[in-house]
Amino acid sequence: MDEQGGATVVTGAAVAADVATGADDELNQQILDVLSELIKQAHDLGQGVAAGFGLTGSDAMALVKLDAPMTMKDLGLRLGCDPSFITTIADALEKHGLARREPSLRDRRSKNIVLTPEGVTVRGRIVSELAAQAPWCTTLDTGERRCLLGLLRKMIRPCGRR
Repeated sequence: MDEQGGATVVTGAAVAADVATGADDELNQQILDVLSELIKQAHDLGQGVAAGFGLTGSDAMALVKLDAPMTMKDLGLRLGCDPSFITTIADALEKHGLARREPSLRDRRSKNIVLTPEGVTVRGRIVSELAAQAPWCTTLDTGERRCLLGLLRKMIRPCGRR
């Protein structure tokens, strides 16, 4: 924009920049809206599948993440929750006969959570049920899912690695 004799003159480049900014803002809002809806759908799906097995969503997610014995601390990191909450999850999994706690071979102060044979079976059934219903599994072909995974990984790279 140029100032000429008190009147503001808007150049074509300035209008194009404003339109582009508005379009970007609208696009970003749409992405946020769609991602929020997808996260809500995934949460609701997880809760529903978990309930079908008599578990909470957190218990089912822990089963899915327990692809090998791991310390309670490591499971907390994988789930992104406070380590004290892992005790509640471990208690529930033990109560259902799906996991047990064992001393860690690496650190005697730590406990590993290990799936029982029943836990392995239930874990497999939960993973299958989620795959049968998850929108990325039911609406995207393999190439589209690979592309989506690449884009998601690109967005969650560690801070500072731009």
